[in-house]
Amino acid sequence: MKVEGGCYCGKVRYVAEGEPMRKGQCHCRECQFITGGAPNMFLVMPSAGFAYTKGAPKQFTRGDLENPVTREFCPDCGTHMATRPPGRPVIVVKVGTLDDPKLYGGPQMAIFTIDKQPFHQIPDGLPSFERMPQR
Repeated sequence: MKVEGGCYCGKVRYVAEGEPMRKGQCHCRECQFITGGAPNMFLVMPSAGFAYTKGAPKQFTRGDLENPVTREFCPDCGTHMATRPPGRPVIVVKVGTLDDPKLYGGPQMAIFTIDKQPFHQIPDGLPSFERMPQR
């Protein structure tokens, strides 16, 4: 699979190639900050197949957490495009930044449902986990 995408203003672009390792929706409190309150739809892709093709993102890593992720976003418009978990050769691509979000198809799971808000929707029958499921 090859997907392309970028930020809202168009100054940062990326390409991601490879088979998605996971497709899901994340209900964690951190993702709620980034989305404005909704769950975050994501694709976990191999980092070896990911590259920025235009511009460069700004990165943010919280210093007060054990094993924090690094979030990558446009320095101009603020669009959050990707997350890099520490110590893993993967990148978490945000579905809303894909040129063609229909390529996502839909989530395979819902994670961090312990933080789910009453207004969040999880499709019937979708495997759901209070935290991150075991690999």
